[in-house]
Amino acid sequence: MLSVPTLLRAPGCLRVPRPGSSFRAQGPVSSCGRASSTTKVRGSRLVPGNRRGTARRRPGPPATGPDGRAPPPTGRPPPPPQGPARAAPPGGSPRPPRAGVAAGAAGAPDAGVVTDEMVECAVAMVEAAAGVTRRYFRTPVGVDHKGDDSPVTIADREAEDAMRRVLEERFPGHAVFGEERPFKEGEGEGRRYVWVMDPIDGTKSFIIGKPLFGTLVSLTYDGRPVLGVIDQSVSRERWVGRAGHPTTLNGDPVRTRPCPELRLAYLQSTTPAMFEGALAPRYERLRSRVRIPMFGCDCYAYGLLALGLLDLVAEADLKPYDYMALVPVVEGAGGVMTDWEGRALAWSPYDGADFPGEVLAAGDPEAHRQALEALRA
Repeated sequence: MLSVPTLLRAPGCLRVPRPGSSFRAQGPVSSCGRASSTTKVRGSRLVPGNRRGTARRRPGPPATGPDGRAPPPTGRPPPPPQGPARAAPPGGSPRPPRAGVAAGAAGAPDAGVVTDEMVECAVAMVEAAAGVTRRYFRTPVGVDHKGDDSPVTIADREAEDAMRRVLEERFPGHAVFGEERPFKEGEGEGRRYVWVMDPIDGTKSFIIGKPLFGTLVSLTYDGRPVLGVIDQSVSRERWVGRAGHPTTLNGDPVRTRPCPELRLAYLQSTTPAMFEGALAPRYERLRSRVRIPMFGCDCYAYGLLALGLLDLVAEADLKPYDYMALVPVVEGAGGVMTDWEGRALAWSPYDGADFPGEVLAAGDPEAHRQALEALRA
């Protein structure tokens, strides 16, 4: 098995420019939408097959994750200072519980819970999925529609099967919760570890050939997300978030940017159609108070937030496999991610309680606080 450092330096892997390099982007943004000419930059039914209904700690000691992909179009800005639950209908896989009562990020689990072997497994899983998604991308794949009318393709199913085969070889006793296949319970101590996966987050983008979909893998321990990977197989970008370590993009640490004023924030959501009923006016209050609201990125938006190019992501009508992998990525980059009530995103498939369908991610804790106020008003 390759070690984490070996994976990071694999032959042919390109790297993202490090902070302080000579790389500059056109029109860099230094903080929360302020232009700078000198700054260097670098739903709710949990059954297999269901998707989002309408479309969709400070870091510890420096460390790198098992990445090694092509660089994104921009680098990263300078690091900033530190700074309603839905019931699942009967049937299908067990329903995870609603988020915890504590405000802020999801706990501070012991970094030792996640081993290098687990990180390597997560990387191998997304690599296996990438072999499938790249093969089918921009080809005339057939599209089926599931019970909630969300689309699914052969690429979704084959990618999850490939991911599960990798996991079964390395951690056969761990539990598995995926979008397209049935829940698999863990054995013994393995019940405490649950791998949550979404082979193609953004199937609609995948179908129309838009390269903003991603493969998501998360590992939870006693309900807390302690490891998360966002992998974009076409652009070859990979974000890895690991408890006790800074988030990395292609092996280099990334940081969110400061944005202490909500009125200056750039906000991203997958689609305005995901905010229905009582959620619509709540989202509209938030949208009206930010500088720029945008749509259409699925999980890719959270990677941009971790990279320091975006300030807020607000979404609704999600399932745990849509967001559990995103929590460690956002938090490890210095951000905050909760539900719309400020509660931690933590769950267990063994507990038949409700789960949150609305999430809010922010690069700056103060922006997160102000956004919550807007959503609660």
